[in-house]
Amino acid sequence: MKSVSVIKVGSLKDPNEATRGKVQVVDIPEQLIGDEDVKIKVAYCAICGSDPHLVENIFGWDVPFGIGHEVSGVIMELGKNATKKGLKVGDRIAGNFLKFCGTCYYCQNGQQQFCEYGNDSNHPGMSEYIVWHESQVYKLPDDVSLKIGCLLEPVSIAVRIMDKIGMKIGQRVAICGGGPIGLLAIQSLKMYGATSLTLIEPISNRRDFAVKYGADYVIDPLTQDVVEVSMSLTNGRGFDVVIDCSGSVKAVNNLPQITAKGGKLIYAAMYPNTFEMPLNLYQYCYFNELTITGLYVAPYAFPRALQLLPRMQLEDFIAKVYPIDQVEEAFAMQVEGKYPKILIQCNSFEKE
Repeated sequence: MKSVSVIKVGSLKDPNEATRGKVQVVDIPEQLIGDEDVKIKVAYCAICGSDPHLVENIFGWDVPFGIGHEVSGVIMELGKNATKKGLKVGDRIAGNFLKFCGTCYYCQNGQQQFCEYGNDSNHPGMSEYIVWHESQVYKLPDDVSLKIGCLLEPVSIAVRIMDKIGMKIGQRVAICGGGPIGLLAIQSLKMYGATSLTLIEPISNRRDFAVKYGADYVIDPLTQDVVEVSMSLTNGRGFDVVIDCSGSVKAVNNLPQITAKGGKLIYAAMYPNTFEMPLNLYQYCYFNELTITGLYVAPYAFPRALQLLPRMQLEDFIAKVYPIDQVEEAFAMQVEGKYPKILIQCNSFEKE
């Protein structure tokens, strides 16, 4: 079957073709279906902001390796014991690319995100077919299309961010980075009653999307002083919550400076695995009592993300679609940052 793989590691932005990373459609065997598994004919797989980092081989995997985890599709076959969720052949679904074992220390300790066996189930979703365990699969509501459905996973990340914040109505919030996660977080925070909701983002059309989705203010870090403007917007106190969704090492150093005393600073993106950031512990952890944390995947979030899908503004996220055979062009468009999201169509269906 057709599947997208990284065949050469490197930055997709590298101007030198000899060293630039490369993705390509390859032929791989279809996965075998187990007794508790579900075979899915993939409709769409969205390109995640982390996928270019994977092409750079942030995890040190052996090449070639498959990619894609934001998946929607239609059930083609059920294992004989895949009966707990009432799923049926023909159901339109999306899901969690990780299967949490439920048995290891972390799963038993309420920390599924650290499951010692989670990556055993991480099959490439940018494929014509994929096999998932029943526990990974969620039936889509009738009013959610397959295009929207592939956004279940990124919406689950927005849900996880809300969980990490422990948001209180009226808190002042800033988000750094207006990619898909940042824009989904803005919509979620608006539901929570965030005030002085601000996006820090250098790309103008992303700032426009942020305003459309409810941001009160936008800051262009290329032409404005982020710290100065942030303090002006918050009466010199900073934001109660600051969330980095950019993953940019150029953007993260000054975020402690715009976080209010006693505030929360969430690094909610994937960063280069050798990047180290200096932090004045006296100023920000001792004197200002900041709570600083990150997040890794989205445990316990998918059922609530499924409930949110019909309530979010997602049409802009599904405007640009490429067939699987044009995946190289799709990734080139992804790194330009023009669209909030790029979808790969792996199969077509009469009714989506």
